[in-house]
Amino acid sequence: MAVTVEDVKRIAALARLEFTADEEERLTGELNSILHYMEKLNGLDTDGVEPTSHVAPVANAFREDEPEEFAHVEELRAQAPEMVEGYYKVPRIIE
Repeated sequence: MAVTVEDVKRIAALARLEFTADEEERLTGELNSILHYMEKLNGLDTDGVEPTSHVAPVANAFREDEPEEFAHVEELRAQAPEMVEGYYKVPRIIE
């Protein structure tokens, strides 16, 4: 399946993009090159190859999420411009 200049124009219109005639020709060639490469990849024998989501092993580098008491709560509350019944009062942003 080859990409035509008309395909590029239709996709550009859907994306609300404008290209010159030279850019349309260049994009058509580039997209056809990508599709040609994908056809080569589709020809590879992948039987027995396990699917992966990462090419390198990935390990979770984050610590366990454990709640802890913050020691300086009053210091933070003192910096707030306005508190109402223990909550921070902020300007209304939705009318």
